[in-house]
Amino acid sequence: MNRLEKAFERFLWHSRFLVLVAVLSSLLGALVLFVVGTMDIVGLMMDTVNYYLGSGTQDIHDFLVTDIVIAIDIYLIAVVLLIFGLGIYRLFVSPIEATEEHGSHHPFNVQSFDELKDKIVRVVILAVIIEFFRAVVDIRFLTALDAIFLALSVLALAVSLFLMSKSHTNNGESGGKRAGLPVKNVDSGS
Repeated sequence: MNRLEKAFERFLWHSRFLVLVAVLSSLLGALVLFVVGTMDIVGLMMDTVNYYLGSGTQDIHDFLVTDIVIAIDIYLIAVVLLIFGLGIYRLFVSPIEATEEHGSHHPFNVQSFDELKDKIVRVVILAVIIEFFRAVVDIRFLTALDAIFLALSVLALAVSLFLMSKSHTNNGESGGKRAGLPVKNVDSGS
């Protein structure tokens, strides 16, 4: 029974490598999004050059800012995938030596699930803010009430950013361990 239990525990311990599927998928997804965002920016650059050379058919002022904001949003989602992939690798498989050299404040240097969640949430909130900005650029005011609603939304966004930055300072981002599962040196041999 003791031998069977040890074999089962060894199997359970090695099952942590299943997260490599999520790590590789996240990295591939990030790569795809970086390529898509870059191709969008290159396309916008070509449209801008064509417009100013006189061969463009569309006025770039109608879409340029909005499309750049969309590309930034795509980049931010790619960053979320990178932070997630490298974070779960570090938590489940092994610490990454290069992140250790850059200190605890580097986005890829994750010490716990809570810290991983916080870093991802911060980038997602930034992506939502950029999406809000894109929507505001396209808004057409029909009534004075529309302008009031926009002002209230901007106020709510500013308050949430203030609270998020306050939370970031109060959570001890000075390098100390936070609540959650701490990272330990993992011996991949046993």
